Amino acid sequence: MGWVSAAGGYEVALDGGKVVCRNASGRPLKSVPSKLRDDPAVVGLEQLAEWLERHERQCLAVVERWMTRSLDVPLEVLTRVWPDPAWQSALRDLVVSWDDGSVAGFLRDSTPERGLGVVDLDGDTIRIAPDLVRLPHPVLLEDLEELREFAVELGVEQRAPQLFREVWHRPAALDAEATSVEEYAGGVFKELRFLHGRAAQLGYRVRGGHAVCAVVEDGRGVEARVWVGDYDGWSETETGPLVFTDPAGRVLKLGQVGPVAWSEGMRMAAALYAGRDIEDEERVA
Repeated sequence: MGWVSAAGGYEVALDGGKVVCRNASGRPLKSVPSKLRDDPAVVGLEQLAEWLERHERQCLAVVERWMTRSLDVPLEVLTRVWPDPAWQSALRDLVVSWDDGSVAGFLRDSTPERGLGVVDLDGDTIRIAPDLVRLPHPVLLEDLEELREFAVELGVEQRAPQLFREVWHRPAALDAEATSVEEYAGGVFKELRFLHGRAAQLGYRVRGGHAVCAVVEDGRGVEARVWVGDYDGWSETETGPLVFTDPAGRVLKLGQVGPVAWSEGMRMAAALYAGRDIEDEERVA
Protein backbone atom coordinates (compact mmCIF):
# COMPACT_ATOMS: atom_id res chain seq x y z
CA MET A 1 0.00 0.00 0.00
CA GLY A 2 0.96 3.64 -0.42
CA TRP A 3 1.62 5.94 2.50
CA VAL A 4 -1.29 7.82 4.10
CA SER A 5 -0.84 11.23 5.71
CA ALA A 6 -1.37 11.49 9.46
CA ALA A 7 -1.13 14.33 11.99
CA GLY A 8 2.19 16.09 12.59
CA GLY A 9 3.62 15.29 9.18
CA TYR A 10 3.77 11.56 9.88
CA GLU A 11 2.75 8.96 7.29
CA VAL A 12 1.38 5.49 7.94
CA ALA A 13 0.86 2.39 5.83
CA LEU A 14 0.08 -1.31 6.07
CA ASP A 15 3.01 -3.71 5.81
CA GLY A 16 2.36 -7.42 6.26
CA GLY A 17 -0.91 -6.73 8.04
CA LYS A 18 0.70 -4.33 10.51
CA VAL A 19 0.50 -0.53 10.66
CA VAL A 20 3.92 1.06 10.13
CA CYS A 21 4.93 4.70 10.39
CA ARG A 22 7.56 7.11 9.13
CA ASN A 23 8.29 10.68 10.18
CA ALA A 24 8.18 13.86 8.12
CA SER A 25 11.73 13.28 6.84
CA GLY A 26 10.78 9.80 5.59
CA ARG A 27 12.66 7.82 8.27
CA PRO A 28 10.84 4.58 9.24
CA LEU A 29 9.98 4.32 12.94
CA LYS A 30 10.11 1.17 15.05
CA SER A 31 6.50 1.69 16.14
CA VAL A 32 3.59 4.06 15.70
CA PRO A 33 3.92 6.97 18.19
CA SER A 34 1.36 6.84 20.98
CA LYS A 35 0.09 10.30 20.07
CA LEU A 36 -1.10 8.88 16.72
CA ARG A 37 -3.06 5.94 18.16
CA ASP A 38 -6.39 7.75 17.77
CA ASP A 39 -5.52 9.39 14.46
CA PRO A 40 -8.22 8.60 11.85
CA ALA A 41 -5.59 7.35 9.39
CA VAL A 42 -4.14 4.91 11.94
CA VAL A 43 -7.56 3.73 13.14
CA GLY A 44 -8.70 3.23 9.55
CA LEU A 45 -5.66 1.13 8.67
CA GLU A 46 -6.01 -0.98 11.82
CA GLN A 47 -9.64 -1.69 10.92
CA LEU A 48 -8.61 -2.54 7.37
CA ALA A 49 -5.94 -4.94 8.69
CA GLU A 50 -8.54 -6.68 10.86
CA TRP A 51 -10.91 -6.99 7.90
CA LEU A 52 -8.18 -8.41 5.67
CA GLU A 53 -7.29 -10.98 8.34
CA ARG A 54 -10.94 -12.06 8.61
CA HIS A 55 -11.19 -12.19 4.83
CA GLU A 56 -8.15 -14.49 4.61
CA ARG A 57 -9.64 -16.83 7.22
CA GLN A 58 -12.96 -16.88 5.38
CA CYS A 59 -11.29 -17.71 2.05
CA LEU A 60 -9.37 -20.58 3.63
CA ALA A 61 -12.55 -21.86 5.27
CA VAL A 62 -14.46 -21.81 1.97
CA VAL A 63 -11.67 -23.62 0.10
CA GLU A 64 -11.48 -26.24 2.85
CA ARG A 65 -15.26 -26.66 2.64
CA TRP A 66 -15.03 -27.22 -1.12
CA MET A 67 -12.54 -30.00 -0.40
CA THR A 68 -14.35 -31.72 2.48
CA ARG A 69 -17.65 -31.58 0.62
CA SER A 70 -16.23 -32.88 -2.68
CA LEU A 71 -17.82 -29.97 -4.51
CA ASP A 72 -17.37 -29.33 -8.21
CA VAL A 73 -15.99 -25.81 -8.57
CA PRO A 74 -16.82 -23.96 -11.81
CA LEU A 75 -13.84 -22.67 -13.73
CA GLU A 76 -15.49 -19.24 -13.84
CA VAL A 77 -15.47 -19.06 -10.04
CA LEU A 78 -11.74 -19.76 -9.84
CA THR A 79 -10.88 -17.21 -12.53
CA ARG A 80 -13.01 -14.52 -10.86
CA VAL A 81 -11.53 -14.91 -7.37
CA TRP A 82 -7.91 -15.55 -8.38
CA PRO A 83 -6.87 -11.84 -8.63
CA ASP A 84 -7.71 -11.43 -4.93
CA PRO A 85 -4.46 -12.17 -3.00
CA ALA A 86 -6.39 -13.85 -0.16
CA TRP A 87 -8.16 -16.25 -2.52
CA GLN A 88 -4.99 -16.84 -4.51
CA SER A 89 -3.07 -17.69 -1.34
CA ALA A 90 -5.77 -20.18 -0.27
CA LEU A 91 -5.92 -21.86 -3.70
CA ARG A 92 -2.34 -21.79 -4.91
CA ASP A 93 -0.55 -25.17 -5.15
CA LEU A 94 -3.64 -27.21 -4.30
CA VAL A 95 -4.04 -30.45 -6.20
CA VAL A 96 -6.90 -30.18 -8.68
CA SER A 97 -8.58 -33.10 -10.40
CA TRP A 98 -10.99 -33.78 -13.23
CA ASP A 99 -14.57 -34.95 -12.74
CA ASP A 100 -13.45 -38.60 -12.94
CA GLY A 101 -11.08 -38.11 -10.02
CA SER A 102 -7.83 -38.25 -12.00
CA VAL A 103 -5.26 -35.70 -10.87
CA ALA A 104 -4.56 -32.80 -13.22
CA GLY A 105 -1.76 -31.20 -11.17
CA PHE A 106 -0.89 -28.39 -8.79
CA LEU A 107 -2.81 -25.14 -9.32
CA ARG A 108 -0.54 -22.19 -10.11
CA ASP A 109 -2.65 -19.73 -12.11
CA SER A 110 -6.18 -18.96 -13.28
CA THR A 111 -7.26 -16.48 -15.96
CA PRO A 112 -10.49 -16.09 -17.97
CA GLU A 113 -8.56 -16.12 -21.25
CA ARG A 114 -6.32 -19.16 -20.68
CA GLY A 115 -8.06 -21.18 -17.97
CA LEU A 116 -6.03 -22.87 -15.25
CA GLY A 117 -2.27 -23.11 -15.16
CA VAL A 118 -1.17 -26.31 -13.40
CA VAL A 119 2.08 -28.17 -12.85
CA ASP A 120 1.30 -31.72 -13.94
CA LEU A 121 2.79 -34.90 -12.49
CA ASP A 122 5.66 -34.77 -15.00
CA GLY A 123 6.68 -31.36 -13.69
CA ASP A 124 5.50 -29.53 -16.80
CA THR A 125 3.33 -26.41 -16.69
CA ILE A 126 0.20 -26.88 -18.76
CA ARG A 127 -3.04 -24.98 -19.35
CA ILE A 128 -6.42 -26.63 -18.89
CA ALA A 129 -9.94 -25.22 -19.16
CA PRO A 130 -12.47 -27.75 -17.80
CA ASP A 131 -15.93 -26.46 -16.97
CA LEU A 132 -15.65 -27.95 -13.49
CA VAL A 133 -12.72 -28.98 -11.30
CA ARG A 134 -12.38 -30.53 -7.88
CA LEU A 135 -10.07 -29.98 -4.97
CA PRO A 136 -9.97 -33.63 -3.88
CA HIS A 137 -9.81 -34.64 -0.26
CA PRO A 138 -6.46 -36.35 0.36
CA VAL A 139 -8.09 -39.58 1.51
CA LEU A 140 -9.41 -39.97 -2.05
CA LEU A 141 -5.96 -39.62 -3.66
CA GLU A 142 -4.65 -43.07 -4.50
CA ASP A 143 -1.04 -41.89 -4.85
CA LEU A 144 -1.03 -39.62 -1.81
CA GLU A 145 2.47 -40.51 -0.63
CA GLU A 146 3.94 -39.99 -4.10
CA LEU A 147 2.14 -36.65 -4.40
CA ARG A 148 3.52 -35.58 -1.03
CA GLU A 149 7.06 -36.44 -2.12
CA PHE A 150 6.58 -34.60 -5.43
CA ALA A 151 5.19 -31.58 -3.58
CA VAL A 152 8.32 -31.44 -1.41
CA GLU A 153 10.50 -31.57 -4.53
CA LEU A 154 8.53 -28.70 -6.07
CA GLY A 155 8.71 -26.64 -2.88
CA VAL A 156 4.92 -26.59 -2.65
CA GLU A 157 3.45 -24.76 0.35
CA GLN A 158 -0.30 -25.14 0.71
CA ARG A 159 -2.11 -22.61 2.90
CA ALA A 160 -5.24 -24.75 2.85
CA PRO A 161 -4.35 -28.15 4.36
CA GLN A 162 -4.73 -30.77 1.64
CA LEU A 163 -1.77 -33.02 0.86
CA PHE A 164 -0.36 -32.93 4.38
CA ARG A 165 -3.74 -33.10 6.10
CA GLU A 166 -4.04 -35.99 8.55
CA VAL A 167 -6.04 -38.81 6.99
CA TRP A 168 -7.62 -41.92 8.46
CA HIS A 169 -8.65 -44.90 6.37
CA ARG A 170 -11.38 -47.22 7.53
CA PRO A 171 -9.76 -50.43 8.85
CA ALA A 172 -10.33 -53.58 6.84
CA ALA A 173 -11.56 -55.37 9.97
CA LEU A 174 -14.18 -52.71 10.71
CA ASP A 175 -17.42 -53.95 12.25
CA ALA A 176 -19.81 -52.54 9.65
CA GLU A 177 -22.80 -52.97 11.99
CA ALA A 178 -21.28 -50.97 14.84
CA THR A 179 -22.51 -47.41 15.40
CA SER A 180 -19.62 -45.77 17.26
CA VAL A 181 -15.82 -45.55 17.42
CA GLU A 182 -14.34 -45.69 20.92
CA GLU A 183 -10.66 -45.11 20.03
CA TYR A 184 -10.60 -41.49 21.19
CA ALA A 185 -13.24 -41.65 23.91
CA GLY A 186 -12.38 -41.10 27.55
CA GLY A 187 -10.03 -38.12 27.22
CA VAL A 188 -10.43 -36.32 30.55
CA PHE A 189 -10.56 -32.52 30.83
CA LYS A 190 -10.53 -30.83 34.23
CA GLU A 191 -13.16 -28.34 33.14
CA LEU A 192 -15.77 -28.58 30.40
CA ARG A 193 -14.96 -25.07 29.19
CA PHE A 194 -11.44 -26.22 28.31
CA LEU A 195 -12.78 -28.90 25.97
CA HIS A 196 -15.35 -26.53 24.45
CA GLY A 197 -12.61 -23.97 23.96
CA ARG A 198 -10.41 -26.55 22.24
CA ALA A 199 -13.24 -27.49 19.89
CA ALA A 200 -13.73 -23.83 18.96
CA GLN A 201 -10.00 -23.30 18.49
CA LEU A 202 -9.90 -26.25 16.09
CA GLY A 203 -12.79 -24.76 14.12
CA TYR A 204 -15.57 -27.13 15.21
CA ARG A 205 -19.01 -26.04 16.35
CA VAL A 206 -20.46 -27.36 19.59
CA ARG A 207 -24.17 -28.13 19.53
CA GLY A 208 -26.19 -30.00 22.12
CA GLY A 209 -23.07 -31.08 23.98
CA HIS A 210 -21.40 -32.47 20.82
CA ALA A 211 -18.51 -31.18 18.74
CA VAL A 212 -19.71 -31.55 15.16
CA CYS A 213 -18.07 -31.75 11.74
CA ALA A 214 -20.33 -31.64 8.68
CA VAL A 215 -19.27 -33.36 5.46
CA VAL A 216 -21.04 -33.79 2.13
CA GLU A 217 -20.03 -36.98 0.34
CA ASP A 218 -21.52 -38.27 -2.90
CA GLY A 219 -24.21 -35.63 -2.52
CA ARG A 220 -25.24 -36.89 0.94
CA GLY A 221 -24.81 -34.91 4.13
CA VAL A 222 -23.10 -36.67 7.04
CA GLU A 223 -22.27 -35.22 10.43
CA ALA A 224 -19.51 -36.57 12.66
CA ARG A 225 -20.19 -36.02 16.36
CA VAL A 226 -18.11 -36.36 19.52
CA TRP A 227 -19.67 -35.84 22.95
CA VAL A 228 -17.82 -33.05 24.79
CA GLY A 229 -20.27 -32.36 27.64
CA ASP A 230 -22.89 -29.80 28.49
CA TYR A 231 -24.23 -27.71 31.38
CA ASP A 232 -21.61 -26.64 33.98
CA GLY A 233 -18.53 -25.21 32.27
CA TRP A 234 -16.46 -25.61 35.43
CA SER A 235 -17.13 -29.32 35.92
CA GLU A 236 -14.89 -32.15 34.75
CA THR A 237 -15.78 -33.81 31.47
CA GLU A 238 -14.36 -36.29 28.98
CA THR A 239 -14.59 -36.97 25.28
CA GLY A 240 -17.25 -39.44 24.21
CA PRO A 241 -17.27 -41.91 21.31
CA LEU A 242 -17.36 -40.78 17.71
CA VAL A 243 -20.68 -41.30 15.92
CA PHE A 244 -21.99 -40.36 12.49
CA THR A 245 -25.50 -39.14 11.73
CA ASP A 246 -27.56 -38.39 8.64
CA PRO A 247 -29.26 -35.00 8.05
CA ALA A 248 -32.26 -36.18 10.09
CA GLY A 249 -30.04 -36.93 13.09
CA ARG A 250 -30.26 -40.71 12.77
CA VAL A 251 -27.10 -42.55 13.80
CA LEU A 252 -25.45 -44.38 10.91
CA LYS A 253 -23.80 -47.77 10.99
CA LEU A 254 -20.07 -47.49 10.38
CA GLY A 255 -20.43 -49.45 7.18
CA GLN A 256 -22.58 -46.62 5.81
CA VAL A 257 -19.90 -43.97 6.38
CA GLY A 258 -17.86 -42.88 3.35
CA PRO A 259 -14.08 -42.40 3.33
CA VAL A 260 -14.12 -38.59 3.60
CA ALA A 261 -16.61 -38.52 6.47
CA TRP A 262 -14.66 -41.27 8.24
CA SER A 263 -11.35 -39.44 7.86
CA GLU A 264 -12.74 -36.06 8.94
CA GLY A 265 -14.59 -37.56 11.89
CA MET A 266 -11.49 -39.39 13.12
CA ARG A 267 -9.42 -36.26 12.58
CA MET A 268 -11.78 -34.27 14.81
CA ALA A 269 -11.94 -36.98 17.50
CA ALA A 270 -8.15 -37.36 17.58
CA ALA A 271 -7.56 -33.60 17.75
CA LEU A 272 -9.99 -33.18 20.66
CA TYR A 273 -8.52 -36.16 22.50
CA ALA A 274 -4.98 -34.82 22.08
CA GLY A 275 -5.82 -31.90 24.39
CA ARG A 276 -6.78 -34.13 27.34
CA ASP A 277 -5.24 -33.76 30.81
CA ILE A 278 -2.20 -35.99 30.40
CA GLU A 279 -0.82 -35.12 33.86
CA ASP A 280 -3.73 -36.91 35.55
CA GLU A 281 -3.18 -39.95 33.30
CA GLU A 282 0.50 -40.09 34.26
CA ARG A 283 -0.33 -39.89 37.99
CA VAL A 284 -2.83 -42.72 37.66
CA ALA A 285 -0.29 -44.84 35.73
